Amino acid sequence: MEQTGNNRAREAEESILGPFRESIWEPFLAGMARYRLVEPGDRIAVCISGGKDSMLLAVLTRMARQMGLFPAEAVWLVMDPGYHPENRARVEENARLLEIPCTFFDSDIFAVANAQEKNPCFLCAKMRRGHLYSKARELGCNKIALGHHRNDVIETTLLSMLYGAQLQAMPPKLQAANFPGMALIRPLFLVREEAIKAWRDRNGLSFLQCACRFTEASQNSSKRREVKALIARLRQEDPLVEDHLFESLHSLRRETFPGWKTGGVLHTFPDRPDTGGESRT
Repeated sequence: MEQTGNNRAREAEESILGPFRESIWEPFLAGMARYRLVEPGDRIAVCISGGKDSMLLAVLTRMARQMGLFPAEAVWLVMDPGYHPENRARVEENARLLEIPCTFFDSDIFAVANAQEKNPCFLCAKMRRGHLYSKARELGCNKIALGHHRNDVIETTLLSMLYGAQLQAMPPKLQAANFPGMALIRPLFLVREEAIKAWRDRNGLSFLQCACRFTEASQNSSKRREVKALIARLRQEDPLVEDHLFESLHSLRRETFPGWKTGGVLHTFPDRPDTGGESRT
């Protein structure tokens, strides 16, 4: 017999509180508390791309609100950047299946970004962020919540080191530079991607991958996939390597670095007080 949306939603929730309590539910709550992501009086736009991460985030925030563990108002926001009709339909069907009361709005991001010869993904991400902030503010929100997880944090840090020539992490909370009073939060900061995949598969759910038309047509392997493969190889030799990478982000020893940036200003080794130099800030 075909399962109803209501039954599928209940099963998905029960699995989070059952077999995935330790790997998803508890890290989700711990991340919100550890980084003080949600505060009374907040109104948060939970942003849904249609992928596994953001759909899980939508389910978790709805559950937490129903249990009184999410002390803020929430709206579940889906931006259609120019999806193929079948991809838009899949997002709508999953929202119905998991009982997420989504607010949809349209944009032309894919058309603009894919017209660029270089770095369409960078432009797409930047435009997405701006559109989400604008719509969230229009809806009276002061924060947007994105579905970046623990693996995203580690991979992004390594990407910035290996290919960006800088040590830059992905923070759990970030004040918006161009939208005063707005902030970005990442409630899945402590949740591992393998747990998200296991939850998806156990519940027989099918979500979007990257639905960008440029990505669909590209045959080039991304740098992120290369970094994922690198971490997987390292983990075969040392199962704790991911834990060490993640925890290193919480124990930065600035006095050991020959250079750093604060507020976009570059400082070098002689600027440190312990070297006898004077700061130029």
